[in-house]
Amino acid sequence: QVQLVESGGGLVQAGGSLRLSCAASGRTWSSYAMAWFRLAPGKEREFVAAINWSGSSTYYADSVKGRFTIASDYSKNMVYLQMNSLRPEDTAVYYCAARRAGGAGTYSPGTYNYWGQGTQVTVSS
Repeated sequence: QVQLVESGGGLVQAGGSLRLSCAASGRTWSSYAMAWFRLAPGKEREFVAAINWSGSSTYYADSVKGRFTIASDYSKNMVYLQMNSLRPEDTAVYYCAARRAGGAGTYSPGTYNYWGQGTQVTVSS
């Protein structure tokens, strides 16, 4: 059974840090690209960051560049999102997602085949 399981969310003050983790299981992931999206109340699902399993290619939304870092550990089938200098506008449910690597669509949630259940991140001002 294919599963993506997120963890690490919580409540943090503005300026603080959190590290999200995504455990991937149920298939061979080497040909998949991994990403983080987020969904805030009243907004559409938003791309945050993406990576391939070798870590050689990373992509970030402009709103998180310089503050968030995505990383992968293929030996453990884990993907991480280190979030620093958090802002209240980062408050959202964060989702881990996977898609077949290659081709266009890195930033589009509709191209991702697998999703986790999400983890809540709340940043207080």
